[in-house]
Amino acid sequence: MNIVLGVSGGIAAYKAPDLVRRLQDAGAAVRVILTPNAARFVSPLSLAAVSNHGVITDQWGDPSTGGVDHIELARWADLLLIAPATANVVAKLAVGIADDALTTFALAHRGPVAVAPAMNTYMLGHSTVQQNIATLQARGVHVIEPDAGLLACGDEGAGRMPDPVVLAERVKALLVPRDLEGVSVLVTAGPTREAIDPVRYISNRSSGKMGYAIASAAKRRGARVTLISGPTSLEPPAGVELIRITSASEMYQVVMERAAASDVVVKAAAVADFAPDSTAAQKIKKQAGVEELRLTLRKTPDILAELGALANRPFLVAFAAETNDVVAHAREKLERKNADLIVANDVSDASIGFDSAQNEVVVIARDGSIESIAKSSKGMVAQRILDVVVAKRGVTSK
Repeated sequence: MNIVLGVSGGIAAYKAPDLVRRLQDAGAAVRVILTPNAARFVSPLSLAAVSNHGVITDQWGDPSTGGVDHIELARWADLLLIAPATANVVAKLAVGIADDALTTFALAHRGPVAVAPAMNTYMLGHSTVQQNIATLQARGVHVIEPDAGLLACGDEGAGRMPDPVVLAERVKALLVPRDLEGVSVLVTAGPTREAIDPVRYISNRSSGKMGYAIASAAKRRGARVTLISGPTSLEPPAGVELIRITSASEMYQVVMERAAASDVVVKAAAVADFAPDSTAAQKIKKQAGVEELRLTLRKTPDILAELGALANRPFLVAFAAETNDVVAHAREKLERKNADLIVANDVSDASIGFDSAQNEVVVIARDGSIESIAKSSKGMVAQRILDVVVAKRGVTSK
């Protein structure tokens, strides 16, 4: 998802760096075009720092710097988002004026356009502004309604640009394909905890972030999503049915109960392979002269293998967290567990390992094809994984 963010010269321009971050968290790559008046409110340097790209402020550019011109950028962009969109910019868009880098790019861009009008409430209500907004809507431009409240000028009313968190959510809804509409998707996420005594347990370093990102992405693509989560500190995605579990045996019970009604199962959880054979009723104390504590571990149910053995099983996506020979180990697990896809990553790399904000994976299918997903936010990786799921299984629901 490639977004060009156009920032025009309203007071809400100061929110632009935060908006860039929120869009990146949603899995987008962002480049910024800043109008000269917007540069009075927010510096190009700050936007370049958060976007990891140079900021376009002049439609003429500087060939010596290798800058991206508006035609090349138009080929790159999936969406043009103008936020804030002042009355001046809305008017220029409505009549096709191209007198700066942003409005010139708007004419060259052939993808969807979204604008977030932000201005004084009296300006917003003016008949000319309303007519210009209606013109844009008639052309298919997505107009993101401004919020109401206390404005920078001290007036009360509509005209505030939505908070960047809210704005990013609205933008995500515009871009995501609804290719999982009506499909039932079950996602497992996070670690399990296997109790030793009331205080201690065996667990692993899984944060659950990848599974939660997949659940959120599937929901935005129209799926009915059930998220079965081990203990995490993450906020559940909106609109997702959340079932919390603690142990591997609890995970097994819930997954097997829900599998028959699911079209797709994504097994992203890091489920313990072994658990203590018994749990002490009281905290195990240190004892003088005792230098060792030995635990007898028993194998936990192999959820993935049992799903793979079902006669009428759902489309099955496995995960493999490896530290060496990632592709070879993942291929072997794919065949052994009878899954349809396996997503593998190298957790020995701390930048994409446990609890990281980014991931880099390979997706291997039963037909032998491999899709490499470069390092990016887990939100973007989740979308790419679902792209492969859709391509390999179709969108027919049960």
